[in-house]
Amino acid sequence: MIVKTLLAALVAGLIAGVFSTVAQNARVVPLILHAEEYEGQEPAATPPPGTSTEQDHQHSSQLSPSPLTRMLSALSPITPAFAHEGEHGEEGGIMFGMSRFSGSLLANLVTGAGFGLLLAGVSLVVGHPITLRNGALWGACGWLVVHMLPAIGLPPELPGFPAADLGDRQTWWIATVLLSALGVYLVVLCEEIVAKLIGLVVIAAPHLYGAPQPTDISSSVPAVLGAEFAVAALATALASWLLLGVVSGYLNDRFLKSA
Repeated sequence: MIVKTLLAALVAGLIAGVFSTVAQNARVVPLILHAEEYEGQEPAATPPPGTSTEQDHQHSSQLSPSPLTRMLSALSPITPAFAHEGEHGEEGGIMFGMSRFSGSLLANLVTGAGFGLLLAGVSLVVGHPITLRNGALWGACGWLVVHMLPAIGLPPELPGFPAADLGDRQTWWIATVLLSALGVYLVVLCEEIVAKLIGLVVIAAPHLYGAPQPTDISSSVPAVLGAEFAVAALATALASWLLLGVVSGYLNDRFLKSA
């Protein structure tokens, strides 16, 4: 039974990883590419209407490739920079010359499989199996613990956005995820009112302590772009986690019935 549960979680994680890659390339990646255009620029005031903004938009629209060209470039397993390495002094692909799409797909497959196994492991430890009936709830709790609650203090950030020390952010994020997992367990799975209240206190503890913040918040990237990215990233993650929970529950039901 345990082997079948873990196998179902692995398959569900791979499916969720493929879905996450497609969803990210549809909405999240374009925002990252847009933000990368602002990297290295000095924070500037908002230009008056009818000046360089409109001219830059017209210039970029003339130079932008066709949708077919962008699609073929994204799906290509090798980046153009790697295929013509040395011609323009650019670096190769993100890993072994793979394109952004291929690298994202590989990373999401590994991440999805890991999250699926983690979700299955937790369900086995607490004694509440993932089924088709409660799969969406399991997925929502996973998203809440790993993404939403930590994002209250450290929202998803675009390239070029100011950030605190990486070590401090990692420490706070790990502590928040662990405390959030404990708190969600107490709130969702425990019936005692006292346990639920303790769970709420545990969830709020890292936010009362406060996430590490940068001393300088100035950035050349527009704030509205950062807000849009945070919403898109969290929404994509939520859809992936819900799919992971539902598919895991469906496969568990099938495997358990056939056992």
